[in-house]
Amino acid sequence: MGDLEQLVEQRLEFADNRKLADMLGAYDSTLVAVESQLGVKALRRGNQVTVQGEEGAVARACEALNALYARIEAGRAVEPGDVAAALRAPQLAAAQARAADQPDLFGGGRVEIHTRKKTVEPRTEAQRAYARALFSHELVFGIGPAGTGKTYLAVAAAVSMFIEGRVDKIILSRPAVEAGERLGFLPGDMKEKIDPYLRPLYDAIHDMLPGRQLQKEMESGAVEVAPLAFMRGRTLSNAFVVLDEAQNTTEMQMKMFLTRLGEGSRMAITGDPTQVDLPRGVNSGLVEAARVLNGVKGMAFCHFGAADVVRHPLVARIVEAYDRASAR
Repeated sequence: MGDLEQLVEQRLEFADNRKLADMLGAYDSTLVAVESQLGVKALRRGNQVTVQGEEGAVARACEALNALYARIEAGRAVEPGDVAAALRAPQLAAAQARAADQPDLFGGGRVEIHTRKKTVEPRTEAQRAYARALFSHELVFGIGPAGTGKTYLAVAAAVSMFIEGRVDKIILSRPAVEAGERLGFLPGDMKEKIDPYLRPLYDAIHDMLPGRQLQKEMESGAVEVAPLAFMRGRTLSNAFVVLDEAQNTTEMQMKMFLTRLGEGSRMAITGDPTQVDLPRGVNSGLVEAARVLNGVKGMAFCHFGAADVVRHPLVARIVEAYDRASAR
């Protein structure tokens, strides 16, 4: 009976049934996520939601639901990633919802990055700090596990600055290194051989720019997606340059890339030091750069952890499990 005595029930009442339906999503998917993540029982009847479970979990669930409803009231959509973020940090989600009518980015309110197709909003405190750094520093390192939004936020910042006229060009790059596999000789011309390595960058920028505009900008050279090897010998001026998967650069490649920075340009370098695919004995340029450049004026180092994973909740648990194994 001891465990049963710890169970509590709390009832939330929401003013607008239609907004509540928008917040809960199809088939009450938000409540399904709440039940799965927090181990509570959540039931909707009309404009009321009843949450049952352990006291701490019920409190977190109610905080998260109130924060998500505040998002809807502010005219902002609730997506699965927003639900996951609210469940991880309900107080942060509530603060972001309350800041909906405050000045943007540097005015102390919410942090939003506006692109042609969507508005990108950081979902964790580390992501907020990273987004601010992308706009306030010429060189930013985003270091952390997969799924933390490092590359996505960097591409969003690049597109935002491009459409505002703050840069004339977007350059997205990553080293063409096989992820632990031996792919052999790929068929096709150079572009067809390289494109599979660059596909995640294409996917990210397709989310930010309409298809016709993106095709036009790529044909004119204003948007370029290229492997790291193509950067040698260039000076990248008035451009926003994103280097993805930087853990797979060698020390010499990283130094080469960093020295491409030209007048009026910005660089974002992202990577996960735990997923290095370089040959045994070859040091990662990202790890070395973090050691050598930490504290250098004009650049920012932003670090992410498992709590910042915005993919499927299972990804965060996978990252945590590997971290524990590494610690042991």
